[in-house]
Amino acid sequence: MDTLSKILNGLVEEFLAFEKRGILLSIITIIALFVIKAVLTRPIRAYVYKRALKQENAANFMTTWRFFWFAIIAIFGVISLSGSIKALGISVGFLGMLLGWSLQAPVTGIAAWLMLILKRPFRIGQRVIIAGVKGDVVDITLTHVILNQVGGTVAGEERSGRGILIPNAILFSQTITNYTFEVEYILSEVPVRITFQSDWDEAEQILLNAAKQIAADGIKETGEQPFVRAELIDAGVLMRLRYKTRPEDYAENVNDIVKIIHTEFKKSDKVEFCYPHSEVIYSVKKQPAPLAASDSLTQNT
Repeated sequence: MDTLSKILNGLVEEFLAFEKRGILLSIITIIALFVIKAVLTRPIRAYVYKRALKQENAANFMTTWRFFWFAIIAIFGVISLSGSIKALGISVGFLGMLLGWSLQAPVTGIAAWLMLILKRPFRIGQRVIIAGVKGDVVDITLTHVILNQVGGTVAGEERSGRGILIPNAILFSQTITNYTFEVEYILSEVPVRITFQSDWDEAEQILLNAAKQIAADGIKETGEQPFVRAELIDAGVLMRLRYKTRPEDYAENVNDIVKIIHTEFKKSDKVEFCYPHSEVIYSVKKQPAPLAASDSLTQNT
């Protein structure tokens, strides 16, 4: 160890005594950074092109990667011309702090993009809710997730056609809801209110038949039959028809099911919709019998 230490100390002293040590240090720094870049670029390139949802995004990332390294190599190459290893170390720390502060959002955005292609919490075409915004994913770029807004100023689950750009940088701090994370079909519901006097069994059968007719694809794909869950409300019974459907078919299916239920209820004499209204009920009570004359006289006395 003593011998190795002496050799290293001797090399450092010779380097410090060298007249053109700045040029030598700059060359060594540039070569070292190029080697590090080459070692890291190959696996990163293979991984990014394999996992990226679009090849265009992978190409943009690699272009950004190259520019980043060329900038780093140029900066440290110039700093190394001073010939001071201590100055080089201080410059590395200062530059890292400066870049971390000034490029925080872009760097975080690219890191979020890498997270998206690594974990794949959602893919292009899926319906998601990010930062309270609901939409179908149109594209995932290095800096933004682009959504085709669902709802917005229009109630329901239909696309509005508005493009919403969600910055990737906020994905680390926001809850992401994916409508179809593991399955293609989601649970949908149509609430129907019936009166207490309605025939429960017939109302339930009308609801189930409507769902089987409209949501036949979901039943076939999932193997799950529609079902009804009921609860009592102030003026009747709330029956919740539940079935599986695709998110993009939600609004159309609800419309078609409600139309069938309305038609079938009109045909039936056993079921009726419950709605807010008032009723006046007259009750005729039996009048008391008139008092006899003798009873009246007795009471007066």
